[in-house]
Amino acid sequence: MTEKRRVAVTGMGVVSPVGIGLAAFWNGLLRPQPQGERRIHDFDASAYYEDPKQERRADRFEQFAIACAQEALAQSGPLDADPERIGVLVGTGIGGAQTHEEQTLLLQEKGPRRVSPFTVPMMMANAAAAAVSIAHGCQGPCECVTTACASGTHSIGLGARWIQWGICDAAIVGGVEAAMTPIAMSAFARMKAMSPDGISRPFDEARDGFVIAEGGALLVIEEYERARSRGATIIGEILGSASLADAYHITAPAPEGLGAMRCMRTALRDAGLAPDDIRHINAHGTSTPLNDAAEANGIAEVFGHPGPIVTSTKGVLGHALGAAGALEAVAVLLSMQHGLIPPTDGLEQFDPALPPIDVVAKEPRPWTPGHSLSNSFGFGGHNGTLVLSPG
Repeated sequence: MTEKRRVAVTGMGVVSPVGIGLAAFWNGLLRPQPQGERRIHDFDASAYYEDPKQERRADRFEQFAIACAQEALAQSGPLDADPERIGVLVGTGIGGAQTHEEQTLLLQEKGPRRVSPFTVPMMMANAAAAAVSIAHGCQGPCECVTTACASGTHSIGLGARWIQWGICDAAIVGGVEAAMTPIAMSAFARMKAMSPDGISRPFDEARDGFVIAEGGALLVIEEYERARSRGATIIGEILGSASLADAYHITAPAPEGLGAMRCMRTALRDAGLAPDDIRHINAHGTSTPLNDAAEANGIAEVFGHPGPIVTSTKGVLGHALGAAGALEAVAVLLSMQHGLIPPTDGLEQFDPALPPIDVVAKEPRPWTPGHSLSNSFGFGGHNGTLVLSPG
């Protein structure tokens, strides 16, 4: 097998409930979590569309992707690549949930003739990837990964492999989600996955569920030497990734964090690193009793005590489902740029039943940036880990 090509990150774009755009997003990660729902109240889709018809014919999750892609490409600069060598891979856990529910109500209340002819292209999960491809003329592989809460992480990992294996020279990758609809909110509440009081408390002894969020993040990634030769600013590097299944339960993680442990070890092997090389882990850290326990056990088993510096940005962001891993990958890269790891907001009393991993609480922590992991674990037993490094 030929040697893997290196993968550089040259652009990032973010839409989040704590800030739209990279600067606002970073500042939001350092503030206390918002009160109430993690909706993006100040998002104006018209700012990203020249044609109002296109905006109206796009579900909210697709609109997030268009906004993120514009910011990421503005930062990366012109890719100057053969369009057939530029790929798009945008993950989502649910897709056009808002359109689906709105059109279902129209069907029930007013009959089939009132259902929009644009319903299918608005609600299909691949709509965001297709829209980004069309908007920017990317003619390489254009795909959508849907692996629940691991979708964003898996999309970045698979897109990086396209470049490592020589399938693409550049790609736009990440995840978007806008699933805060009545059905989704009610369903998550009924399965007792969400915090009843709307407070995210990752790794806290009083944690009682996640806080659902919406948002998205996309990265521009390129073959490393090509990016350097065109004078691009290299934000960071994707050294490796892993995607494995628990094969255990449709919602609960494997006992003792076995799935998380295997995934992190596989990602380390893919990156050619040892556990001692890792300085920071952005945890999946959903604030649910089972997930946080499984992940903490997995981290302790792989890295020992206290191990790398751990944070869960879901404390402030909430859980954006299929977009979570992409938002957290951007958070890791921004932490490297700023030499500062955001705190795990909502963590007041670390659960004494968990192994003593080194979780950042209360205040951000300065660090010397180095190799880092970003974890995502989704319903269905989908596990994903990225290995990121400073540029």
